[in-house]
Amino acid sequence: MLRFPIASPAGAYGWRPVLIMAALFFSIGFVTWLNGPLITFVQIAFNLSDVASFLVPVCFYLAYLVFPLPATLLARRIGLRRGLVVALAIMAAGTLLFGECVNGRWYAGALSGLSVIGAGLSLLQITVNPYVSLLGDHDRAAQRIAIMGIANKFAGIVAPVLFALIVMPDVGQVVANISNTPAGPVREAVLTQFTHAVHVPYQVMAGLLVLLAILVARAPLPEISLDAEGPQDAPARKAQPGWLITGVFAMFLYVGVEVMAGDAIGLFGHAFGLSLDITKYLTALTLASMMLGYLAGMLIVPRFISQDAYMLTCCVLGILICLVALVAPGLIPVFCVALLGFANAMILPALFPIVLAEAGSDGAKATAFLVMAYSGGAVLPQIFVHIAPMLGNLHAFMALVIPAYLFIAGWAIALRAKTGASAPKSLITSVGD
Repeated sequence: MLRFPIASPAGAYGWRPVLIMAALFFSIGFVTWLNGPLITFVQIAFNLSDVASFLVPVCFYLAYLVFPLPATLLARRIGLRRGLVVALAIMAAGTLLFGECVNGRWYAGALSGLSVIGAGLSLLQITVNPYVSLLGDHDRAAQRIAIMGIANKFAGIVAPVLFALIVMPDVGQVVANISNTPAGPVREAVLTQFTHAVHVPYQVMAGLLVLLAILVARAPLPEISLDAEGPQDAPARKAQPGWLITGVFAMFLYVGVEVMAGDAIGLFGHAFGLSLDITKYLTALTLASMMLGYLAGMLIVPRFISQDAYMLTCCVLGILICLVALVAPGLIPVFCVALLGFANAMILPALFPIVLAEAGSDGAKATAFLVMAYSGGAVLPQIFVHIAPMLGNLHAFMALVIPAYLFIAGWAIALRAKTGASAPKSLITSVGD
């Protein structure tokens, strides 16, 4: 008879640290998933091409390539809790810089602000993930991560909607006014008013991040060492470098696919004739689909299916959705891209522990490499906007996404064949990409 776990996931430290960590995951999701509507925003505000506007995810996600290893060293030196505070402070500084530079119509400075936010997020990912895993019993880590994932994906739904309502409420009319107004003071006034709309919201976001940093610094949170990562009774295991490297590449591809479905869907929908007043909400639609997929995974795994088997199922589902998009008429391909959020939801939470298992006793360094792999969110969307003019948006999108799903699924199948057993079933380490 199947039994549902009823014990509290909070562990000996109680619910307070769990809820504070959930607030941190909400902040990760909120800042990260603003990139989708930001692409549209900067394209209008700075009169950019598709390639230039997609420098938004490039600058944001390339920070994950540069900063995780230094962030790991810093976290070891100052501790996880202080690392959380420093990460939030860096994110606040980057948010403030971005808002000021957009308000001043300086695109290079705005991109610098996004890079600073990405640096803060790199440190936050390195610190918050092991902290959550070690807050309680190892066998309850999955339940804690479920709470973090829900907070993260809920923020991903809320952020694009709020941005669309507050910053771009009548973006279609703004574009029409710009198009119908010749270059000169009147047109500049329209653009200045449009860009100014982002100033106050980003100041508020920076202030909230500072308040959250103060809360974390003053809250009676337990001190947890990064060296304590992993279950205390776990036997030492020899690292598997080949499988670790290819697993990190699988993560690189996955994050690229996730960002494509979440951030590139606006450009994708616009190519199908949807107005900007509609496409500004499409990122929220993908994230709503992803949150449903995450909730479904929490109910199914591991009660009815092992986590690695469910990951393979998700890859197959993603491929099937892509094939439907290739042949479906009308606007169905746009909704298929949003539905990829459902297929993507459980891939990262399954892939992370499988790769860590292949890292053996060197889990901390593997965590840094996996966070570095989030830079796939910079590379795949940039490839997409470069090849879209040649292949068309639909075929360019699928030419990147389908092979990525095939590689991830093939890697997992090959690993299972090598080990002769299923990969780890516990859901640990990260859901906040």
